[in-house]
Amino acid sequence: MHNKFYIWLFLLSVTSCTFFFKETDDRIKIARVNDSYLFYDDIKGLVSEETSKEDSILLVQNYINRWATQQLFMDGAMLNLNESQQESFNKLVNQYKNDLYTKAYVEAIVKRNIDTTVTDVEAKAYYEENREAFRLNEELLQFRYIHIDENMIDFNNIEKKFKRFNEVDKRNLDSISIQFKSYSLNDSIWIKAAQVIDKIPVITSENKNQLLKKSNFMQVKDSLGVYLMQINDVLMRTEIAPLEYVKPTIDQIVINKRKLELIKDLEKDITKDAIKNNQFEIYN
Repeated sequence: MHNKFYIWLFLLSVTSCTFFFKETDDRIKIARVNDSYLFYDDIKGLVSEETSKEDSILLVQNYINRWATQQLFMDGAMLNLNESQQESFNKLVNQYKNDLYTKAYVEAIVKRNIDTTVTDVEAKAYYEENREAFRLNEELLQFRYIHIDENMIDFNNIEKKFKRFNEVDKRNLDSISIQFKSYSLNDSIWIKAAQVIDKIPVITSENKNQLLKKSNFMQVKDSLGVYLMQINDVLMRTEIAPLEYVKPTIDQIVINKRKLELIKDLEKDITKDAIKNNQFEIYN
């Protein structure tokens, strides 16, 4: 409540300038530019409870000044722009308003009715029909790594488990991962080679080619320890991206197609219903 008080305090400070008027409109008038008025209701939500008294007054004052400047420009435009220009702008304003309301209404209907579930069967069908659209423009890897202190007592055992990586090894490495400086053990997903290079600073232009070799093991040291890296699989540029990698993209494409079809049907139905209910007719 104290910020509302600050607004009132500022407004009261300018009452000598006859900021407050009462005519047929019961709303409190704060400022006037020619025949346009700024009301208290327009500014009462400007400041939050946390805003200081000084900042509250400054915000209100700046808002009033900006409003007045804009209104003066608008009045100047109405006086100086010819009727043809004004008519053109009014059409644009009306069209924008119609588009804005229509878009919001259609989106609300679509959101209520759209099925956003894309089955694996649907995704695979789209993928097979459009394989050429999913050619890669960057390299992908299936890859795991750990960054550890080479002087760890159990280093050799950890390295052995990392290379072998059976189910028991996976669980064991995951359970002691708090000892690693950093790590990623999920080597079943495809990731961008560029992301690996950004994540692991020891990958350089000199050893990048090693990163792009299938079934390759790398061991690279830095000042903090040693990186153990296993590259399981690699896909190069221009190869077809795997389905699991592009599935989120396909899901979005399929959902967007559904939206377009739903909007198309909605446009037909709303016109058809309007004609049926005598809300719409074309005069010959």
